[in-house]
Order: sequence, then structure tokens, then C-alpha cells
Amino acid sequence: MTLHLRREVEKLRKMLSLLAALVEESAQKAVGSVLDRDAALAAKVIEFDPEIDDMEVDVEEECLKILALHQPVAADLRFIIAALKLNNDLERIGDLAVNIAEIGAHLARSEPVSVPFDLRGMSDIVQGMLRDSLDALMNMDAGLARDVRKRDDAVDAINRQMYPDVQAAIRANPERIGTLIRLLRVSHNLERIADHATNIAEDVIYMVEGGIVRHRSWEHPPSST
Repeated sequence: MTLHLRREVEKLRKMLSLLAALVEESAQKAVGSVLDRDAALAAKVIEFDPEIDDMEVDVEEECLKILALHQPVAADLRFIIAALKLNNDLERIGDLAVNIAEIGAHLARSEPVSVPFDLRGMSDIVQGMLRDSLDALMNMDAGLARDVRKRDDAVDAINRQMYPDVQAAIRANPERIGTLIRLLRVSHNLERIADHATNIAEDVIYMVEGGIVRHRSWEHPPSST
């Protein structure tokens, strides 16, 4: 790697790190706006989204510039390819955070209702997955990335159970159907954030080991034999 390419790659790493931190913060605030019925917190998430979008564009342009000017190979090429995919996942998580915040703003103005499923427990798992997938990215930790992948099943299970729970709550409280449907949408958006966190984890494994693990259930690194 030439000195100039090394500098460009390091610049890209820092850009990704900043974008990841902002997206994680946005997701935390969005969930908080729902759990705490905090309209002001929801507004902050919505207002900040254009900055995340601008940073996503900057990261993509930086990736394309490095590809065009330096034609990286091997590990550097894997990193650039993964960075493009990670960048898209981060931007989508930002969008999903906005979706949750918009629901949070509406719920804050509505009469409280008992949540018929473990929304807080689900949000804790999802936020942990996002945090650890980003830590795995910053530290190039394939082991932590694999742990993130395992947790996605728990989120899917909660999301599946949530549907009959909400249906039962609607039958018992038909006058609260609007609020209950919005809580259903929060769960769906959290499940999508977990999917994107899993994508990030899989891309970290690709960057570190060169193996594509998407659609596979690898628990351990590929054998060197």
C-alpha cells in the first residue's frame, strides 16, 4: 500500500466511524422517544437525519474516489467494497430511526396504552446488536461480529410473537387500534435495524477473513487446512 493510499483508507475509516456513531446515537434517541413518550427527543432525531444523509453521500464518494485513483487490491479492496455496503446499511438504520421517532412523536401526544409485548426487551437486544456490530467494525473483531449474528434469531422470535399479542390487545381494546398498530410498526422497524446490524457484522467478517457468510450459519472462522 502506498503512503497516499494508506492516508485515504485511514480517512475513510474515520468517516465511517463518525457516521456509525451518529447513527447509533440516532437509533438510541428514537427508541427513547417511544419508551419515554418524549416528543422533543423524537424531534431531534428527525431534524438530524439530513446530516446523516449528507455523510452517507460523502462516504460513498470517498470510496469511489479511492477505487478510481488507486485501484486497491486484496485486503484494501475488500475494505472498500465492504465500506460501500456498510455505508448503505448505516444510512438505512438512520432512516429506520426516523420512522421510529415519528411514531414516538405521535405516541407522546396520545393517551398511554399498555404495550402488549416486550418492547423494551426487544429494543435492548437490537441496540446491543447495533452497538456491538459497530464495535466489531471499528476493531475488526470477527468474533464479536459472529456473536451479533446469533442474536438476530432472538429478535425475529420476539417480532413473530408480537403479532398475535397485538391482535389480542386490539380485540380487547378496539378503541386503541391506532396506537397498537403504531407499536406494531415500532417492532417492525426494530427488527429491520437488527437485520442491518447483522449485515454490518457479516461485512466485518468479510473484511477480516475474506469469507462471505451471508445466508450461512458459520459459528467459527473457516478452516485454514
